[in-house]
Formats: sequence, structure tokens, C-alpha cells
Amino acid sequence: MSADKVYVADILQRLSATEFATQEGTLYPLLSKMRRENLVDYEWRESESGPPRKYYKLTAKGKSQLGELNQYWKLINTTISELGN
Repeated sequence: MSADKVYVADILQRLSATEFATQEGTLYPLLSKMRRENLVDYEWRESESGPPRKYYKLTAKGKSQLGELNQYWKLINTTISELGN
């Protein structure tokens, strides 16, 4: 989700193959919270098979926070690896 606009069903499908599998009832409130915090935004797109759909995309602030989270995660992984040796 870091670069492209994504539909919620696609997010759910991508998560379903991971330890972070979730349901719409969990994802929608999270996306709403992230939107209030200006981490994601969305646009409506027409659908060939029904009503318009919301497609989400990270904002500049969201990309920045993702970068910070990635750096922090790398630090945690390095620390855990060093402690294990």
C-alpha cells in the first residue's frame, strides 16, 4: 500500500496470506483513524460491477511515518539478532 491506490478487498486479500489476516470490520475503522490522522487519503472510482469504490493511498505524512516505522523495525531486528548471539 505504500505506493499505489488500493481497494479494501485487495488489502484484505494481501493480508489474508500473512499473520496479520483481518476482516473488514477491523480494517475500515483503522483506515478511518488513519485518515483522521492524515496518514491515508482516498478517492472514489467507478466500478464496472457495482457502486463506486474507495481506493486508499498513503499521504506524504503516511509515507514518512512508514519510513520511520521501517527504520525502527530494522533496529529492533538488529538488536534481537545481537542479543541472540
